[in-house]
Amino acid sequence: QVQLVESGGGLVQVGGSLRLSCAASGRTFNNYVMGWFRQAPGKERGFVGAISRNGANKYYGDSVKGRFTITRDNAKNTVTLQMNRLKPEDTAVYYCAATTAWAWKIAPAEYQSWGQGTQVTVSS
Repeated sequence: QVQLVESGGGLVQVGGSLRLSCAASGRTFNNYVMGWFRQAPGKERGFVGAISRNGANKYYGDSVKGRFTITRDNAKNTVTLQMNRLKPEDTAVYYCAATTAWAWKIAPAEYQSWGQGTQVTVSS
């Protein structure tokens, strides 16, 4: 399996931006569809978005569509989540995840590898 480490979380004001990064090591990074998830206190882990192996296709959850952008650099084994126009409801621990599934998946159970998570707090 691939090992994942997120970075870039922090405290930001409403309307601000934040960029999360996920560094992968281990097996061939471009064998994996990469996803981002988030989990707020007392809530289930929810799908944020995913990106295909070559980066050509992306899919986003409705709550972040138009505000968040996922990119990947297979040469550097990284995937990023650019978050703009942040809202208080975006406050959560954000996780990157990897799956060997053929296409993007929205269920956390479909992903085999997970990072440790990074906290994002949006203050109003």
